[in-house]
Amino acid sequence: MSSPLRRPAGLPDRAGGEGTLVMGVLNVTPDSFSDGGEHDAPAAAIAHGRLLVAQGAAIVDVGGESTRPGAPRVDEDEELRRVLPVVSALAAEDIVVSVDTMRASVAAASVEAGALIVNDVSAGRADVDMGSEAARLRTRLGTPPVFIAMHWRGHSDVMNELAVYEDVARDSAAELAERLATLREAGVEDRFLVADPGLGFSKTGEQNWEVLARWESIASHGLPILIGASRKRFVGALGVDRDLATAAISAYSAEHGAWAVRVHEVAPSVAAVRVGDRLHRSIHR
Repeated sequence: MSSPLRRPAGLPDRAGGEGTLVMGVLNVTPDSFSDGGEHDAPAAAIAHGRLLVAQGAAIVDVGGESTRPGAPRVDEDEELRRVLPVVSALAAEDIVVSVDTMRASVAAASVEAGALIVNDVSAGRADVDMGSEAARLRTRLGTPPVFIAMHWRGHSDVMNELAVYEDVARDSAAELAERLATLREAGVEDRFLVADPGLGFSKTGEQNWEVLARWESIASHGLPILIGASRKRFVGALGVDRDLATAAISAYSAEHGAWAVRVHEVAPSVAAVRVGDRLHRSIHR
């Protein structure tokens, strides 16, 4: 079991307060694996972002490029066209916005538009300028953006071929530790870093469960933790409703002290993290 919650700096109280937070997924793409095309028009995306907050999301994570297995990359201009109107509109309503991108240029433009968090699934591997850009940027609050660094081995078209490990929990944690060290060298401060074990990325179904079961490896970085299991294939393989199964993982994550869980369906996970938070407090009082 992990130690009591540690939180990243640079966020307002509602996105840095007590208990595990729920981050709502807002894919402004035509091809994401579970909701592609549902919110790819700006008006629909903005409305859905508001709905996620009304349902209890503390953060809205806006992504303009699908990272589902096999997904092709979009070019920079298209990614910017998709995300910037949504980031700008939601941030103008004082919603805490995260941008899900692997491009330093998109991160910079999104922070300028009001995003407070950069969520890079590649932890800077896809764009060598990401770390230095994240360290240079300042949000509307006057702080660097919070930077979420995920374990990642390669782009969507090859990631399934890369799921070969001696010990998946140990090896993936060690690889993420290397990326975190590189980000620190680029100037990203620990107090703005969040670690994500990369469930569903370059991992088989069994390997995802092994990573989740080995929480000590997830927590080994000494950083706040984001868990993103929502609707992923290994969850669907259980043969039950993916959103309800995701909520169960949210409760487990909160019990172990995760900073946030990233989900498509917010309400079940809001209830689930309350249960997990209560157990966490009892264990660590």
